[in-house]
Amino acid sequence: MASVLTLQSAAMAPMEAATPAPAPLPRRHPNGFDLRRIERVLSRRKRYRYVTPKIAATADGYRIESPCCSRSVDAEGGIIDVALLRHDDAAARWTLWRKDHAAGAWLAHSSWQDLNALLAWLNEDPGREFWQ
Repeated sequence: MASVLTLQSAAMAPMEAATPAPAPLPRRHPNGFDLRRIERVLSRRKRYRYVTPKIAATADGYRIESPCCSRSVDAEGGIIDVALLRHDDAAARWTLWRKDHAAGAWLAHSSWQDLNALLAWLNEDPGREFWQ
C-alpha cells in the first residue's frame, strides 16, 4: 500500500514542474531579405559609388565594409569598416555605429526606428563620417 500512495503522490504533483519554459522568440536580424535590401539601397549612395561595399551578418544586425578609396584610413586602399547596424528587438530600434579607425573601436552614432530612413541617411552621409 505504501507504493500506491507514492504513485498517487507523484501523479498529484503540480503541472508547472513538468511544463517547459516558453522558447525565446527568434531574432529578427540578421536575415537574408534585409541583407539584400541593404545591398540594393547602398548601391545608390552618393559617395564612393565606384567601389562595391560588402554587407556581413552579425549577431544582431549587419556590418558594412568597403575598400578605402580615399586612402585616408588605409593607405593601401584595403577593406575598412564603414558602419555597423544593430537591431534591438525589445525596443524595435536600430543603432547606427561608426568606426573610430584610429582607436579601432565602434562608436554609437544614432538611433533609428526605421531601417529605410537609416539607410537613406547613411547613403547621404552629410558629415562624411562613414564613407571615408
